[in-house]
Amino acid sequence: MFAIFKNIGHVLYRIWFYILVTLPIFIFFPFLLVTTFSEKTYPQFFWLARNLWAKTILYGMGCFPKIVREQHMEKGKSYMLIANHTSMLDIMLMLMVSKNPFVFVGKKELVKIPVFGFFYKRVCILVDRDNIKSRTGVYRRAQRRLDQGLSICIFPEGGVPEEDVVLDEFKDGAFKMAIAHKIPIVPITFYDNKRRFSFTFLSGGPGKIRAKVHEFFETGILAEDDKSTLREEVREVILKELSENHTI
Repeated sequence: MFAIFKNIGHVLYRIWFYILVTLPIFIFFPFLLVTTFSEKTYPQFFWLARNLWAKTILYGMGCFPKIVREQHMEKGKSYMLIANHTSMLDIMLMLMVSKNPFVFVGKKELVKIPVFGFFYKRVCILVDRDNIKSRTGVYRRAQRRLDQGLSICIFPEGGVPEEDVVLDEFKDGAFKMAIAHKIPIVPITFYDNKRRFSFTFLSGGPGKIRAKVHEFFETGILAEDDKSTLREEVREVILKELSENHTI
């Protein structure tokens, strides 16, 4: 009987999440829409997404962010933000981590999500990982956003790994891009998002969600040939943090 009530609670928690995702979008739709008409107003869109959308979802789910920083981002400077990818909460927590406006590089398939997908395709850099032309075009679009003073965010695992995988292998894209554009890499560890809201349907629950911003990796003197070494060094930082905090 207890298991039945527990599963009902998980289902209701999932339904509540999707209500919280969509409700702020409907309430603030005119303001969100206006700020997507031009790339020049993206910082205003980012502020709305961070302070009205992400905070509503996280606090409404009973997921209270706790962020520790080994190094702070400078206002007006561009960065490459990367983190382990385990949950849909990763998007909201990443928005809480950075006050500096950034643009997500994400899978084209997410535009199919109702309501969310409408804005996702208007403000994110979309990539079709099976299309070489699409992957190449990401660099050009990213450069334009960096020229506007924005940062870029990529989840370098290329997707959400299976539940038993703590940290999947990293793709080259984020590191190649950071080197090409000479921007620092900001490694971020998300500890609890999988436990709070994983892709396993009957799971999850409210509680603290922690993030740690590690010391940055500078790329100014690196060449493209260094991307593999950089990729593995950054991955090791996050993997070690996950291991030491008993998330493995």
